[in-house]
Amino acid sequence: MSHLNSQFSRIANHTLFKRFIIFTILLAALVVGIQTYKEFSAKHALLLSILDGFILGVFLIEVIIKVLAEGKNPQNYFRNPWNVFDFLIVFACLIEPIFELGGEFLPVLRLARILRVLRLVTALPKLQLLVTCLLKSLPSMFYVSILLFLLFYIYGTLAVFFFGENDPIHFRNLQSSILTLFRVVTLEDWTDVMYINMYGSDAYGYSDVDFQKWNPIPSSSPLGAAIFFVSFVLIGTMIVLNLVIGVIMNSMDESNKEMAIRQEMEKRKQNPEAIRDGLHDLHTQVEDLSQEMQVIKNMIEEQSRKSLK
Repeated sequence: MSHLNSQFSRIANHTLFKRFIIFTILLAALVVGIQTYKEFSAKHALLLSILDGFILGVFLIEVIIKVLAEGKNPQNYFRNPWNVFDFLIVFACLIEPIFELGGEFLPVLRLARILRVLRLVTALPKLQLLVTCLLKSLPSMFYVSILLFLLFYIYGTLAVFFFGENDPIHFRNLQSSILTLFRVVTLEDWTDVMYINMYGSDAYGYSDVDFQKWNPIPSSSPLGAAIFFVSFVLIGTMIVLNLVIGVIMNSMDESNKEMAIRQEMEKRKQNPEAIRDGLHDLHTQVEDLSQEMQVIKNMIEEQSRKSLK
């Protein structure tokens, strides 16, 4: 029995098997894309149905092989969140032909077919690393989002007070003001919004139809509008969004370290070598000690500077 389990494990980890699964996922993506062309998909409905059945069969066989590879502990398959994701997609696609679901369940079943494309993430370790990195950055991103919300709220409120009468299309109330500032921070024609408030709605941006509909009270603020929008772009785009990039990069470093540890453990498990493993552990400990000494050195230097003052 254990020999059979090792055979299934060898199949699941074989390069050709993984490449075949990636090919099947890409085929699933192609089939889903073709199904968006209704006339073409109706003309080739039989071929698409055969391909869809083939794809589902491959995914089902993959799940069975991976479960059998766990041997006497098949529940270990579900300890991996990516495996749970794969299983749910296969299960959702299986119940369609078995129970002949349709009608109100059709959007859910279509979603399951589309989500099969996301299985490419589970098939490629580097994509898993990126997704894991994004998930790990969510807690820190929450605080960056709070900072960004405060920035939008403050500038949005000021924009209503300063530019609401001159430019009611963009700044008539708080929600439209925040939406306009979102457009500004993405740098989508933000200079047009700035020029309307620099030169006045009667001189730039507003047509006769806009005047009849919105009834603006034209007023120009060349210096104030320029300072307002340029400062918002600098703070929002150049600083806050770079904080987001910094958080993601930090999570990427942590995910890379975890993946390196996982790969090292897998290598030791498959090919144990006491001397090599001992040297690797010693190298890791020296690096950690070096980092700790650098932190201590920085703290001593900071204390020295404070005492000199």
